[in-house]
Amino acid sequence: MVSLGGLARKIFGSSNERRVRSYQPRIAQIAALEESMKALSDSELAGKTDEFRQLLASGKTLDDILVPAFAVAREGSRRALGMRPFDVQLVGAMILNDNSIAEMKTGEGKTLVATLAVYLNALAGKGVHVVTVNDYLAKRDSQTMAKLYGFLGLSTGVIVHGITDDERRAAYACDITYATNNELGFDYLRDNMKYERGQMVQRGHNYAIVDEVDSILVDEARTPLIISGPLDDRSDLYNTIDAYIPLLNAEDYEIDEKQRSANFSEEGTEKLENLLRAAGLLKGESLYDVENVAIVHHINNALKAHKLFSRDKDYIVRNDEIVIIDEFTGRMMPGRRYSEGQHQALEAKEKVKIQPENQTLASITFQNYFRMYAKLAGMTGTASTEAEEFANIYGLEVIEVPTNLPIKRIDEDDEVYRTFDEKFKAIITEIKAASERNQPVLVGTTSIEKSELLADMLSKSGFKDFKVLNARYHEQEAYIVSQAGVPGAVTIATNMAGRGTDIQLGGNIDMRLEHELADMEPGAERDAREAAIRAEVQALKAKALEAGGLYVIATERHESRRIDNQLRGRSGRQGDPGRSKFYLSLQDDLMRIFGSDRMDSMLTKLGLKDGEAIVHPWINKALERAQKKVEARNFDIRKNLLKYDDVLNDQRKVIFEQRLELMDAADVSSTIADMRHEVIETMVSIHIPEHAYVEQWDIQGLKQKVAMTLNLDLPIEVWAAEEGIAEDDILNRITEAADKAAADKAERFGGELMAYVERSVILQTIDNLWREHIVNLDHLRSVVGFRGYAQRDPLQEYKAEAFELFQALLANLRDAATMQMSRVELVRDAPPAPTTPAMEGHHIDATTGEDDFGEGAEDSGIGFVAPENRDPDQPSTWGRIGRNEACPCGSGKKYKHCHGAFESA
Repeated sequence: MVSLGGLARKIFGSSNERRVRSYQPRIAQIAALEESMKALSDSELAGKTDEFRQLLASGKTLDDILVPAFAVAREGSRRALGMRPFDVQLVGAMILNDNSIAEMKTGEGKTLVATLAVYLNALAGKGVHVVTVNDYLAKRDSQTMAKLYGFLGLSTGVIVHGITDDERRAAYACDITYATNNELGFDYLRDNMKYERGQMVQRGHNYAIVDEVDSILVDEARTPLIISGPLDDRSDLYNTIDAYIPLLNAEDYEIDEKQRSANFSEEGTEKLENLLRAAGLLKGESLYDVENVAIVHHINNALKAHKLFSRDKDYIVRNDEIVIIDEFTGRMMPGRRYSEGQHQALEAKEKVKIQPENQTLASITFQNYFRMYAKLAGMTGTASTEAEEFANIYGLEVIEVPTNLPIKRIDEDDEVYRTFDEKFKAIITEIKAASERNQPVLVGTTSIEKSELLADMLSKSGFKDFKVLNARYHEQEAYIVSQAGVPGAVTIATNMAGRGTDIQLGGNIDMRLEHELADMEPGAERDAREAAIRAEVQALKAKALEAGGLYVIATERHESRRIDNQLRGRSGRQGDPGRSKFYLSLQDDLMRIFGSDRMDSMLTKLGLKDGEAIVHPWINKALERAQKKVEARNFDIRKNLLKYDDVLNDQRKVIFEQRLELMDAADVSSTIADMRHEVIETMVSIHIPEHAYVEQWDIQGLKQKVAMTLNLDLPIEVWAAEEGIAEDDILNRITEAADKAAADKAERFGGELMAYVERSVILQTIDNLWREHIVNLDHLRSVVGFRGYAQRDPLQEYKAEAFELFQALLANLRDAATMQMSRVELVRDAPPAPTTPAMEGHHIDATTGEDDFGEGAEDSGIGFVAPENRDPDQPSTWGRIGRNEACPCGSGKKYKHCHGAFESA
């Protein structure tokens, strides 16, 4: 029986089909303009750009000019790039213009699709950002597509790691800017640490198109971008707190070695409160008052250092340093440090020199960065499985774009073996059989280790003709991917998302021409060689088609269906034939989670012998259900993390907006005066309570506070002795004296210098307090989860206490700025421009745990040396090298397996 929903879909089509159909009238209108566009000269076609800009200036919207703008961009693409966008590519571009995600299969030309929406939105003159997953793609796409944009009169810039602020500013000033998500996020954070508007590099967040949108907005969004810098030396605090732990008894704490957690009991908390109170470290009555979150964090670290970490098991002491021991390999890991102050707690325990912590100077999640754009869109081959997340978090709808030609790929049922060895033996047999019939093979693995294991097994079996891709992205890798469609080629790869190069049957002609003709001068010889390459590729393509097209073999199912689909989608591009198959074993991670013990015994009873596989559609369905559960769990984790980060984000917006207002203001003296007046009112109200008798006034306390905060020695005790004096009189006299002192100082300094000093003081004070606030919120996050045991919602507790901490920040800002302004004095030399501390940029890869920027790679690009400037024989010229980069010595190994291994040995 057909449901009503099913019946409606049969009659009207799915919502996706209806949405795609809604673009057809515009497609027809663009087609109708095609001949008139062809009739225009190059200069007339380029002149259309100024016409469109004038229309927008006169009040027209982007939607009003979409049809003629797309017609111009289509014709411009045909002339400048030699590519005419298909109708389905126009559909994809309209989806991008509609704040949505275009899901387009591999090989459908997403890079070209983006140019149409980019051209239209760039006409507004507010800047368009095209976001890629790595520097190589940013450079490649910007260089290729700049031919089209330049032809139509638009400027193109690119942001990559290691360029200067001036180069960044120039790139952002262009109509179109290509950049990675990391560079965009770090530039935003750095901009909000600058002290003058002119030093900032970005010019707002108008429109962004995110390539591989699922990779950037889902996978990489699990960890925030962080800019960190060295923290003030707090050795005394660590040593003081460390001395308390040996004073505790067994009943004062609870240890859970399995969960690696340590908590204080009620008796232990009370004992610590007394010790901290006596030392003057406790604020308020309770250890768990909001003012003490940093102290709680320190004592928890100290307890773990003593009770969970064992010397010579978890770490050793060598050369007055704590060196971590890898729990899996037993090897020392010099240079690695525990985060969040845990390493310093161990240093205090072992009485070695305490190294300063790295403090978070600024951080932001990709979710909150990309939600700042007035208009956001994305494209990928695999987004529908995460449609709910895109809708909930980013307000983006996922729309599937039909392929230009029907898909002919055959997706076979999974083969399930009992063990890893049986599975890999079957895969090797299949690879050899495919290679013998000249079918190109792409083998997908889930990790670098698995790809190296398979490569090793292939070599031992006597099969040597294959390529392994498991390094970070670079040009050589792109070339290998481009030639993976040659008949008989075998390519082993980890993750296929964001490779940026299509696997074309017979090989990629453009990449071969670029690679093989790079050193040849134009002329008859070069033309003959090009013709020979083109003929050879066509012959190879025919051979590969005859063999059945690209065969994708997957060695395991990923916990996300999306990653599986990315790999599978590499086969069957543009109507080519293809085949895909997943090989699994009961020892795979997903199968173990799914309960392989029962399945293993069941298969044994059914008589499944060694080397045999079970193949059934039911297993595919069961695995898909398991993947859906894992995806839902991961989404819940990201959603929960975002709820916490939203609290910080709201406060971040307030601080950053306030900084911009201060930088833009010609004069901040009125702001400084308002702060001073509020500080004085608070001082007086604390020391002279309302409706209190004169005898109850704390005159000495007020006098001391005025001297400390305002740097004024006022006869407050004389004023208080006057007959009939009121609190308002004392308030007014203190205010007058403070205002006069400020006016005298302004006169001595001169108007221009005073304005500079006031702005510098208030900005530096905001920055210092904001950094402390971030640390406090980090500490609060780490302990607030325990409130759940008391039947209280940790998120609501976090929101309430984060608000209290923010209110305290604002109060402290008034006090600190007023105190600093009362003490600042004129010196002969003009004060140097305030500078931000030494900074490092970090983004931890959620899947590998490694830092995308290498270990401590400077965010500013200091220490980075371009590969062409490195002398293989002189390691001193290499600069900072990522652990997964090819070693500059030329060995062909990764740095971490070559010279990088020598450093950490």
